Amino acid sequence: ARKGDGRLNFSARPDLRPACPHFSSGPCAKRPGWSAAALEGALVGRSHRSAEGRAKLEAVVARSRALMEMPDDYVLGIVPASDTGAVEMALWSLLGARGVDVLVWESFGKGWATDVVGQLKLADVRVLEADYGDLPDLAQVDFARDVVFTWNGTTSGVRVPDGDWIAASRAGLTICDATSAIFGIEMPWDKLDVVTYSWQKVLGGEGAHGMLALSPRAVERLEEHTPAWPLPKIFRLTKGGKLDATIFKGQTINTPSMLAVEDALDSLAWAESVGGGPALRRRVAENFAAIEEWVERTPWVEFLASDKRTRSPTSVCLMIVDEWFAALGADRQAGAAKRLGAILAEEGVAFDIGSYRSAPPGLRIWAGATVEREDLVRLLPWLDWAHERVKSEFAEA
Repeated sequence: ARKGDGRLNFSARPDLRPACPHFSSGPCAKRPGWSAAALEGALVGRSHRSAEGRAKLEAVVARSRALMEMPDDYVLGIVPASDTGAVEMALWSLLGARGVDVLVWESFGKGWATDVVGQLKLADVRVLEADYGDLPDLAQVDFARDVVFTWNGTTSGVRVPDGDWIAASRAGLTICDATSAIFGIEMPWDKLDVVTYSWQKVLGGEGAHGMLALSPRAVERLEEHTPAWPLPKIFRLTKGGKLDATIFKGQTINTPSMLAVEDALDSLAWAESVGGGPALRRRVAENFAAIEEWVERTPWVEFLASDKRTRSPTSVCLMIVDEWFAALGADRQAGAAKRLGAILAEEGVAFDIGSYRSAPPGLRIWAGATVEREDLVRLLPWLDWAHERVKSEFAEA
């Protein structure tokens, strides 16, 4: 049956459950087969500055570089405070030399715009904004200016389609929050001067630590530009006017969790074992294809991203679109979507898949590389079943 033909009936309770019901968009599902035994080699009770500690941190950096196929002349470091910390370090350390364009179409991009305008108080800032589900007009971006954007909107399920819109010959820097894209989507490194991410998305690692990649152009900016504001210690990327190279050789600014480091190494080892970057991207594509095929034949749901080219294949955001839901007021729509997620959690088939708190009410399903396609296939009939239950409950209310 196809969408809109009125003959679909999803009242039957499914027989099969996902083996792993973890579909949260962050922290995300651990790699298949993970258990706490993977952390037995963690260097706990030891200094991260010991020879053994440095070796583990250096291994995270080196193996991450290889997995991302990062250019040799880029530097990569482990920094504090997850992806948020990495983005903040970039904004506070690099901006101010030029005007800035900030692209906003979901909550994290809006947060970066708030920092640039309200905290750094830069005078020459353009905020190019679009509603949830859409992108700003990328043709309006001025690459004579610095450009701040998310590659993949985790809370909206909307991504930039590719790197073609980014000028190859540009005067400004491109600062890209890539946390729910990296390892799942191929990145055009030649178009990106700053790339940030955390371990907790496509690799399914633990939180608290971020990763910061800088191009030679970004390093040049750091060494030639002194910000007009004071920099806290954890934001400082230079020493004596030069790049602090130790940060990009595994010598972290503050004390890292060696348990989280061990988990990152385990995630990287798993990624290498399944075939590296191409295999991770293939797993993501296959997962998204399963959801896409279901959406195409299901009348009550649609992608939040209307343009097929801009749909995130990792953080998949869906709207409830049938008539009974549209007839509800805004508060009852939010309640219905929340109830749908609660039913799935009660049944133990899906946890944490409600839409982000500031996004339109609906569902958000993580389909990154650590999620098994079979688990998604098993989840989809449960979504239909839970939807019918919620529809019935709200009709009776």
